[in-house]
Amino acid sequence: MRDTPPESGADAGAGIRRLPMPEFVAMLATLFAIIAFSIDAMLPALPQIAAELVPSDVNRAQLILTAFVLGMGVGTLFAGPISDATGRKIAITGGFALYIIGAVMAWRAQSIEMMLFARFLQGLGAAGPRIVSLALIRDLYQGREMARVTSFVMMIFILVPAFAPLVGSVVIDATGGWRGIFGAFILFGLIGVLWLNLRQPETLPPAKRRPLTVVSLAAAAREVLADREVRVYTVVMTLGFGQMFAVLSSSQQLFSETYGRGDSFPLWFAAMALLAGTGSILNARVVVRMGMRRIAILAYMIQTWISAVMLLLALTGVLPAWAEFPAFFLWVTSVFFMAGVTFGNLNALALQRMGHIAGMAASIVAAVSTILSMVIAAPLGLMFDGTAMPLIVGVLVCSAIAWWLMRRTVTTG
Repeated sequence: MRDTPPESGADAGAGIRRLPMPEFVAMLATLFAIIAFSIDAMLPALPQIAAELVPSDVNRAQLILTAFVLGMGVGTLFAGPISDATGRKIAITGGFALYIIGAVMAWRAQSIEMMLFARFLQGLGAAGPRIVSLALIRDLYQGREMARVTSFVMMIFILVPAFAPLVGSVVIDATGGWRGIFGAFILFGLIGVLWLNLRQPETLPPAKRRPLTVVSLAAAAREVLADREVRVYTVVMTLGFGQMFAVLSSSQQLFSETYGRGDSFPLWFAAMALLAGTGSILNARVVVRMGMRRIAILAYMIQTWISAVMLLLALTGVLPAWAEFPAFFLWVTSVFFMAGVTFGNLNALALQRMGHIAGMAASIVAAVSTILSMVIAAPLGLMFDGTAMPLIVGVLVCSAIAWWLMRRTVTTG
């Protein structure tokens, strides 16, 4: 096993004016948070949308979340290469434009089919800020310094879900229905795009841009896919996203139908997200000292054992009735805590040797991991049977495989 020394990041972003770190992190967290807000603020609206658009099959309302994620996965194939050719700011701005158009269409949707198409378009646009922001960070930082910055961004990104369902409930009450949620999405998108364009200097100068041609794209794609380490980290992220999105898509039903906490769901979700957000804080504090790979291995090992214990408790039925919900709450919090600890590290590891094609590399890694994660998340969500059992088994399997794969990687960072 060979070690890669920690990079200082000094050779990244040379000559580019950097924003003060607090503002830079806050701005990027806002761009990232569009994804979390677009998913989690929808959760309180799903029962109303199901009752209005699909009253005969309420489980289909979960597809409103997966359609957004699928669109985001498809969009990531294009966002990175476009940013490599045109610059980061133009690519992110174009993504916000698509996102806002999708929000307007969803606001006016009269059928589940139109709603799903609009959400797919929103996800397609959200791929811009999600992927190009990672390339923007890589333009300025590398290695463990990139992981540290990404961890701070992910900390805020994970804290957004703490309040998104509550904000969604307030918006629904204030506007008289679920359609007002999409007005909030439009406002959120405008804030993000204005902040970026008014404050952030372009990080990819024209001399470093790559032409958007089939030949150049194919060459970059071959380089990314030929790297065994990148492939492994991409599969690990697929497993991580798959289990996280499966839990998200089923959370409203689990809290409401299984555990009878429907009315207090936004508050429980907020508590869960706040607790899980400490994972990113912890990672930012220790990643430079411990290394990205070591932390990820430890996180997936712990998650595997926690889920195994949860499965054993569920199968044996030894928990008294009063303890079932606290046990579930702690388990589901651990899933999001693990995401906060690992996702920033995995992204930095995957892009560690791809700085010269950061946009393409970020696109391929995110596109593959996001699209394939739906192969895990959608079936698990639709398998909801009134219990948490399908999710527990799914998380256990995903975490165990991710742990095994991480131990097979050979570089550290």
